[in-house]
Amino acid sequence: MANYIHVPAEAPAVPKIDVTLDESDYRSGALRLIKELRPSWKPSEVKIKFFTDGITNKLMGCYVGGVMQDVVLVRIYGNKTELLVDRQNEVKSFRVLHAHRCAPRLYCTFNNGLCYEFLQGSALEPEHIRTPPAFRLIARQLAKYHAIHAHNGWQPQSDLWLKMGSYFSLVPSHFQDPEKNKRLSVEVPPLRQLSQELLWLQQSLSVLGSPVVLCHNDLLCKNIIYQQGSDSVKFIDYEYAGYNYQAYDIGNHFNEFAGLNEVDYSHYPDKGQQQEWLRAYLEAYKELKGQGSQVTDREVEVLYVQVNRFTLASHFFWGLWALIQASFSTIDFDFLGYAVLRFNQYYKMKPEAMALNLPE
Repeated sequence: MANYIHVPAEAPAVPKIDVTLDESDYRSGALRLIKELRPSWKPSEVKIKFFTDGITNKLMGCYVGGVMQDVVLVRIYGNKTELLVDRQNEVKSFRVLHAHRCAPRLYCTFNNGLCYEFLQGSALEPEHIRTPPAFRLIARQLAKYHAIHAHNGWQPQSDLWLKMGSYFSLVPSHFQDPEKNKRLSVEVPPLRQLSQELLWLQQSLSVLGSPVVLCHNDLLCKNIIYQQGSDSVKFIDYEYAGYNYQAYDIGNHFNEFAGLNEVDYSHYPDKGQQQEWLRAYLEAYKELKGQGSQVTDREVEVLYVQVNRFTLASHFFWGLWALIQASFSTIDFDFLGYAVLRFNQYYKMKPEAMALNLPE
């Protein structure tokens, strides 16, 4: 049973437009959506810009005029991504986050995607998120997400184990492509071993006492937009958002210090960097929960241990995800290679993470 996002009454409803965008003819479908959303725009004047960063979906921006001022983003869901993403939950997350001024406006959904407001700003690069000015902004913004349901006394359950279990059941045992098959058998741990690891992860991480909060769950660089005018950051793309362990969301972000296209885990933050980040986060999180902003060294150390253990779950999650994408995705990305990277890093970090113990 999925643990659905609780949507506040004041969140505006989202219309559904009966349009399906064809990958071989984006423009005509996009114009049908624009006709509903921006009836004053002349179809002949609508410009389309493609964004190529995503590895789950295809994304384009529609606008008129010389500058990208009022832009309607049109996102077309990737092939078979409904196996990986709960689309109903994504829309609910979008609405909740918008109601709390943490997300842009969602204009509509259509049969194979959604349209939403474009956030002005620049997507951060791995070298940016590693610098103290940027990481303090990110830590405080993530605390804002995590504090959203902190006042209503309701204790959600984490979706993590349920989702990883369903991903595990979708992992292919072989591919059509013989070259891929060879790599699968040589470079990826066998399914039986992965099944045992998954059980072990659940048993060892669920007892760490990390609170369950509303998480972004996919905080990689391209999903962090820096807005220079206000010196602030906003997060985009809520496909994987949901109730999860606080430490998972932070650990997942720390793993993204390595980057995505040229992955380099030597950039994973060291203990000093992490402590600075975690203190900034805890100050904001406690403040938002009305608990003052005094943070003890012990609180930082507890979160440090929880986060570094949960980075293992993040590697495992995206490893499974990449194996499934290697079967279905039409996006030009080496998903199998990415799965190998994540599982290799999982096994490399496991002894180090498990040697960490919560302070007495």
